Amino acid sequence: MIHQYKNNGYNIALDVCSGAVHVLDDLCYDVLQTLVNREPEKDYRPEELRDLQTAAMVKETLSGVYAEEDIEEALSDLAELTEAGQLFVPDTCECMIEEVKKRKTVVKALCLHIAHDCNLACKYCFAEEGEYHGRRALMSYEVGKKALDFLIANSGSRRNLEVDFFGGEPLMNWQVVKDLVAYGREQEKIHNKHFRFTITTNGVLLNDEIQEFVNREMDNVVLSLDGRKEVNDRMRPFRNGAGSYDLIVPKFQKLADSRNQERYYVRGTFTRNNLDFSEDILHFADLGFKQMSVEPVVGPETDPYAIREEDLPKILDEYDKLAKIMIQREKEGKGFHFFHFMIDLDGGPCLAKRLSGCGSGTEYLAVTPWGDLYPCHQFVGEDDFLMGNVDEGIVRPEIADDFRNCNVYSKEKCKKCFAKFYCSGGCMANSYHFHGTIHDTYDIGCEMQRKRVECAIMIKAALADEASARENEERK
Repeated sequence: MIHQYKNNGYNIALDVCSGAVHVLDDLCYDVLQTLVNREPEKDYRPEELRDLQTAAMVKETLSGVYAEEDIEEALSDLAELTEAGQLFVPDTCECMIEEVKKRKTVVKALCLHIAHDCNLACKYCFAEEGEYHGRRALMSYEVGKKALDFLIANSGSRRNLEVDFFGGEPLMNWQVVKDLVAYGREQEKIHNKHFRFTITTNGVLLNDEIQEFVNREMDNVVLSLDGRKEVNDRMRPFRNGAGSYDLIVPKFQKLADSRNQERYYVRGTFTRNNLDFSEDILHFADLGFKQMSVEPVVGPETDPYAIREEDLPKILDEYDKLAKIMIQREKEGKGFHFFHFMIDLDGGPCLAKRLSGCGSGTEYLAVTPWGDLYPCHQFVGEDDFLMGNVDEGIVRPEIADDFRNCNVYSKEKCKKCFAKFYCSGGCMANSYHFHGTIHDTYDIGCEMQRKRVECAIMIKAALADEASARENEERK
């Protein structure tokens, strides 16, 4: 499968099954496009690209645009790439699905809902200000201990285990967070495990003592902020309606600097109220932040702030705009990382991850304050997805089986999508909330994901181009 597109002056071809990316001149791009247009699903063999009949077809299609000898040379170049396993690579991943399905449930990560309560009243919050379709509650130390014991007992031979303190607002249950980290450190030595703790916070209660502990114990910190003051305060107010920006931003700046601008993310949400979200990302950069993520809100069209299909052209243009600005800022020595444009073209996740995604329901579970187990934080409160509890473990393994069977080949929309090995089929919770099944996709999200992949690849091409230009200049 070949995906071709033009972006920011670059002609890009992605060989989907090998992951190889090619930046082509106009001639090779058009010759390749002619071949793909003729038989979109065909994986050409090198000898077919050198075949006289193939050459005649391409020459006829591009007659008057390119010289015949140039077309022949381009076909020869494409044949060489095919021989090298970088073009027209057959799909050999689908046959691996049965092996992926056979994987046992070996849990490596927990999302601990340490607090089903919050001190903000964010308008788009899927957690209903921390209640999650239920009641306000704080996780006890006893429940948290059982959760960590469950993780250790069900982690098999995995050494590195991940625990995210989540809410609501986890700092509202800070003492239990500290106590559970201490308990985890004790258990590491006993069981030859290593906990990677993270915390997601709105920053309202952040202070010097918390910052010192977080920097010592947390591998990553997610800092919730939506961008410009007017954008953030519109969607992330206190319960009395007052904005949170002025209180939170100085604390986040101090924390990010104390971590040397590493191992954190400022994480925002954009809605149809700020479709110019690139301005919010640049606002983060101008505040001094280097690690950021701004996610599209997900909600039904009845919500006034929800993204709608009619918003997509503006959103896709905004990603293009952001990509160009990021390239320019990188050249100026003022670069920053945007999570959705971070892509690994050389390695990346293992095959199982590329096929089946985040591991929710099998490798990753969420734990409520009273110890119930769900496939992930976005399913908490949905009775159909209650898998068990920390006392009895997983008592409904059929739920894990359903998630294990969910992959890019079980979803018709994914099979022919060029981005399938980068998004791994998308968010199963979004699929469920829009279609009533995890075996579908959130269509608006798919459109945005495809654009983000295209932009990420283009940025790689542009920066490689810039690096090559600098090397050539230095040789002179």
